Amino acid sequence: MQSRLGATMKPATNLWVQQAISKINADYQRSADTHLIKLSLRHLAGIDLYLKDESTHPTGSLKHRLARSLFLYALCNGWIKPDKPIIEASSGSTAVSEAYFARLIGVPFIAVMPASTAAKKIELIKFYGGQAHLVDSTDQIYATSQQLAQELDGHYMDQFTYAERATDWRGNNNIADAIFNQMQREPHPIPKHIVMSAGTGGTSATIGRYIRYQQLPTELTVVDPEHSVFMDFYQHGDASITAQKGSRIEGIGRPRVEPSFIPGVIDHMLKVQDTASVATMLWLQQQLNRRVGPSTGTNVYGALQTALAMQAQGTTGSIVTLLCDSGERYLDSYYDAAWVSQHIGDVSSHQTWLEEKFS
Repeated sequence: MQSRLGATMKPATNLWVQQAISKINADYQRSADTHLIKLSLRHLAGIDLYLKDESTHPTGSLKHRLARSLFLYALCNGWIKPDKPIIEASSGSTAVSEAYFARLIGVPFIAVMPASTAAKKIELIKFYGGQAHLVDSTDQIYATSQQLAQELDGHYMDQFTYAERATDWRGNNNIADAIFNQMQREPHPIPKHIVMSAGTGGTSATIGRYIRYQQLPTELTVVDPEHSVFMDFYQHGDASITAQKGSRIEGIGRPRVEPSFIPGVIDHMLKVQDTASVATMLWLQQQLNRRVGPSTGTNVYGALQTALAMQAQGTTGSIVTLLCDSGERYLDSYYDAAWVSQHIGDVSSHQTWLEEKFS
């Protein structure tokens, strides 16, 4: 039997692929969707803010959805083979989720990550049976992953290229479909805005395409941290632009324009200072009585700015943003005051503003 690429598809391998897909689908069937949390805020009458809590996935982050889609996409394309390693370039969360699915279908997994990645993420990758291959800087993860895949005769998953095409953006229980279904009984069931940050760009591509396909009036705003080129690309269209160093908000922002970042589906972009992201993360801990990750701080800060703009315009409605992962992964970094002072800066002015404005 010849595949579309002309390679012989052995019956045993074909059976293994079918079994692997069945395992992933069964795992999905055992899982419920994530919660939508309403956040009550002072001085924002008529404006409701919701957080889609992606930290409750089995691997603890938004990237669980992406990893499942990437595995199914690669399996159906014939790229994943029995006993051949999966290699991925990641800042941590995608690698944790991919290690989970690699173990589920019984293949080795290697994550290529910056040495600065949170120690807890590295522990989780190893917990799921994966290996961590650390490099000195973010811009080294791509070439190193490709090199390892060639040397080990494995498959480079390449989330940054395939994130926007691996997910069925028209519906089929993707994150956008889940958000709009969960909003149906709310006072403002069709959000005025969805606000989120971008790592690969795959989730913003999925949500933006879904909004247009369903002909919804919702506007998509993407918030970008410091040391990320996405907003510059959105404004000027120069895909060759690069940053001198990687984002300090782990999991989002990129030093290069990723293939999965699709600016045409985005209505607005906002730049968020890293100090504002971390301050909002700490403020949100008080509001929810639980820790969240720094990218959630970026998202919520952007959502609050959007809410204030709506208020200034006399507009009411709902805003949905994403709670990307748990703050328990960052106890030795973003929740360590000395680390924040050294690596991020003084967040106190933003904390004071948040307390006075919304608490």
